[in-house]
Amino acid sequence: MIELAGWGKETSPFHEGEQFIQERCGLKEQQEAMGKMLMRPFMPDQHRDFFSQLPFSIIGSVDKQGQPWASIIFGQPGFISTPDEKTLQFDTQLFADDPLINNIAPDKPLSFLGIEPASRRRNRVNMTATSSYDGRFTALVVHSFGNCPKYIQTRDFEFTREPDAPSKYEKDTFSALPSAVANIIRTSDTFFVASHNHQDDQNDTGGVDVNHRGGQPGFVNVEGNVLTIPDYSGNYLFNTLGNFIVNPKAGLLFIDFESGDLIYLTGTTEILWEDHPEVEAFQGADRAWRFTLTQGIHLKQAAPMRTHFGSFAPTSLKTGNWQDAKKTMALQAQRKEWFSYDVVNIVDEDEYIRSFYLKPQANQSLLPFKAGQFLSIRLKNPSSGELIERTYTVSSSPSDPHYRISVKREDAYDNIPSGLASNALHNDLEIGSVIEAKGPSGQFVLDTKTQRPVVLIGAGVGITPVISMYRHFANAVHRFGQSRSVTVIQAAKKTSNLVFKNEFDDLKRKITYPTRYFSVISQPEFNKQAPYDFDYQGRLNADKLKAMLPDELCELYLCGPSEFMQSTYDNLISLGIEDKYIHAESFGPASLKRQKKIDEVALTRSKNKPAEQALVGFSKSKVEQTWTPKEGSLLDLAENHGLKPNYACRNGLCGECVVKLKQGDVAYKQVPTFETSNDEIVTCCALPAEGSDKIEIEL
Repeated sequence: MIELAGWGKETSPFHEGEQFIQERCGLKEQQEAMGKMLMRPFMPDQHRDFFSQLPFSIIGSVDKQGQPWASIIFGQPGFISTPDEKTLQFDTQLFADDPLINNIAPDKPLSFLGIEPASRRRNRVNMTATSSYDGRFTALVVHSFGNCPKYIQTRDFEFTREPDAPSKYEKDTFSALPSAVANIIRTSDTFFVASHNHQDDQNDTGGVDVNHRGGQPGFVNVEGNVLTIPDYSGNYLFNTLGNFIVNPKAGLLFIDFESGDLIYLTGTTEILWEDHPEVEAFQGADRAWRFTLTQGIHLKQAAPMRTHFGSFAPTSLKTGNWQDAKKTMALQAQRKEWFSYDVVNIVDEDEYIRSFYLKPQANQSLLPFKAGQFLSIRLKNPSSGELIERTYTVSSSPSDPHYRISVKREDAYDNIPSGLASNALHNDLEIGSVIEAKGPSGQFVLDTKTQRPVVLIGAGVGITPVISMYRHFANAVHRFGQSRSVTVIQAAKKTSNLVFKNEFDDLKRKITYPTRYFSVISQPEFNKQAPYDFDYQGRLNADKLKAMLPDELCELYLCGPSEFMQSTYDNLISLGIEDKYIHAESFGPASLKRQKKIDEVALTRSKNKPAEQALVGFSKSKVEQTWTPKEGSLLDLAENHGLKPNYACRNGLCGECVVKLKQGDVAYKQVPTFETSNDEIVTCCALPAEGSDKIEIEL
């Protein structure tokens, strides 16, 4: 550990809640070092100068019941002074009905946000009160640190009366959100949030924290007494969410900048993680949180100033709103249905792989997906007229206005016939053709909860999820400030088989964060040689991987022919990389043999004996069916009786068919490698267990 800004080797500026989320994002060590540089036990001179010019500031406090509150105080510039680098003085007139007036007392924790919307500057101080008199108070600095300008909309402020003059306003208290308050919140583009870590070590970790939240109007969803707020990419300190982990309470302050209304709310919180459907549907959200109201105060026309809106922060414009998110969730619900798509372009990527660009027909929308997922398509067998179903990875980015599937033509060789579907696509589809597809699906997707560096490894047609993920990163850095470093390793037989090589090169020029591309050619053309035309010759082995991989811990994504994947996986393991950091596309029986412990949940269920007969209930579909061994797995049973469950590999590998088990227990006919919790089952491997006369699953 480094020693900076007065921090010792054993002292951290972060408590366990903040560290939990930083670890979840793979950033704990990085943020520990950054926090020691950023979070000072004193105010630098530039912060002191900045505070002295502000006409208002935000204060976070905690009441006697332990509830956080966010408040606003006003004064002519200079009402905030700093006699020295450790002391803040606030010469202001508090509103008699602001909870802050009762929350200031010696040694009580407070938090101060100095924010200047016109310049998008903000600096924060966590502090403890030392004295107060008639609303004027003094505090001692615990932490002083700056914040980035993200999501701050510009506004100009002007006083409509002297801030120290008596304020005449109407007060309304409530425990259920009034419609007028809900409407203000729904149209807000800014609010402030206070939280409290509820720890004994507030001198180390700050006690109370108050900060800014911004987005486009509609970024706060209101349903009854519950608000849902997206959490965007920021500085990864996680002061607010870290406090929610150890003490799930918050105080919110909304300001109607036109009327001067002030809305104070306090209540409880719940974090929605990155895989929550609402988070996945909200553009730009890394996670989200819900706030449930306990108590509220509405001071009408209380603020002594009004504002003139300037412009949205560039980062705010790249984010979404709940109206669009709900449309996206509605589309997600349709992903099991078949839709018709027009073939709008066809591109030969090499002598075997051809890309087909698909757009939805009129009155349809492109269903959202994650980079790495696949499309299930169906087309007619040209000889028999029967429908053929296949899955192909989407090689376009989630932000592209189309789907692109890149299909390798499987020619006949030895005693193996040619691929029926791939040849039908290559030979019969042309621009203007129509193809049917279900919404994208699949579990081979980027782990978005971590910010660790990414390594994408692809060979042959296995480069399709890699280019999709790489396109996603290229678009994410432009839209959301994505900054994960990316390494691409592409293996091919010849340089002419480096599918998407030009696309990788074009995208690399657009990406501003660290990104690298390596090509490995096993049998190069006679006029091609390393390192001029490609990077490495021969097969991908441990030595080559060691030379290309980042020095730091990273997440690896692997896709390609089965022998290539197995050998690459084994080489990565030999280099000391843990299995949990290696993600691999695995469809069909030729899957990876992983070097890891079998999941205890799966192992226990594999020892259960199958029942001879059982009643199976499908809770979502409101269907009950009798199961006997001839029905096969629970996935088979569902399909046999007209249900349309998700599935992909049918071998317990991918997790696409995992559902909640609500009653009874199951036995596994083969041990799935996809890990589940006790209340989940892998339906493609599951049978009712002996002793469970009835089981119920969420399908």
